[in-house]
Amino acid sequence: MIYVVLAFLAISLLLYVLLAGADFGAGIIELFSSKENQAINKKTVYQVMGPVWEANHIWIIILIVILWIAFPHYYNILVLALHIPLTLVLLGITLRGVAFVFRYYDAYKDSSQILYDWMFKTSSLVTPIFLGLTMGGVVSGDIINPSQMENHSFLEVYVHSWFNIFSILTGFFYAALCAFLASVFLIGEVDDTSKSMYMRKASIATIVVVSLGFITLAYGYLSGIAFVVDFISNIWSISAIIVSGILLFPLWKSIKSGRRIISRALAGIQIFFILFAATITHFPKILFTTTGSISIYDQPVPDSVMNVLGISLLVGGVLIIPGLFHLLKSFKLIKLLER
Repeated sequence: MIYVVLAFLAISLLLYVLLAGADFGAGIIELFSSKENQAINKKTVYQVMGPVWEANHIWIIILIVILWIAFPHYYNILVLALHIPLTLVLLGITLRGVAFVFRYYDAYKDSSQILYDWMFKTSSLVTPIFLGLTMGGVVSGDIINPSQMENHSFLEVYVHSWFNIFSILTGFFYAALCAFLASVFLIGEVDDTSKSMYMRKASIATIVVVSLGFITLAYGYLSGIAFVVDFISNIWSISAIIVSGILLFPLWKSIKSGRRIISRALAGIQIFFILFAATITHFPKILFTTTGSISIYDQPVPDSVMNVLGISLLVGGVLIIPGLFHLLKSFKLIKLLER
């Protein structure tokens, strides 16, 4: 049953990176657009995401619950060392949601809309950066093992684990990835006159993603970060990254020919290969401390707990996934199956 739980964990992570990433990216595009393009983006975001955008966060809730119940030792170390960026992520998601609701549904359009606009745009950028900082903190090797915390200062235990150059580069890389996903996903939701704007944004985001990815890996390798050194020397990880890079060519061809379904599928497959490359090298030891890596299987829960969780996820999946698909189709907002 543990493999069922791990499958749901991996699927939840992939869907959150994809869907919430595109969600955050829409705000990032708006932040770095002209006033005229901001209006176009705002209208498109309302039309596409509207009342279903909050559903994207269901995947991170499932992910956290799985870690909490099935892998408590791993979860405890994670939330203890990285509670500051995780709290800021939660704050960013909340502020972004509040701003989105008030600027869209508020009956009175007064000067407060300026505040809501900036709340939405800045939290759309800052939140994925802190998510990336958290991801970087997990693998940077600066987390202090809980058994040795009393020998270190507050900054060493709770700040240096995630506030370092490698984690910061990872944070900006993930924010750029969000902008890339949003620009690809939204190209198919606008008319031909607005399409060029998203194509231009997608081009810029692609260059930034590739550049930051290269810089992050190069810095990690030169700094001797174990995760990156092993990542680069692993044939499966490097092959996955090369495939992801090669897919950029058919992606751009499909975007220019207006093939929306293929474009979104190729963008999603690229994200799959990036996550696969990041996890295949060290799985199940994907949390790095100053004294070594920690396996997700350490201190496992009893089989009875794992079995109940696995059955609950299977039943919940049968109920939630068709319901979520029905929600999206009911509002005709995300037309994944239409040309």
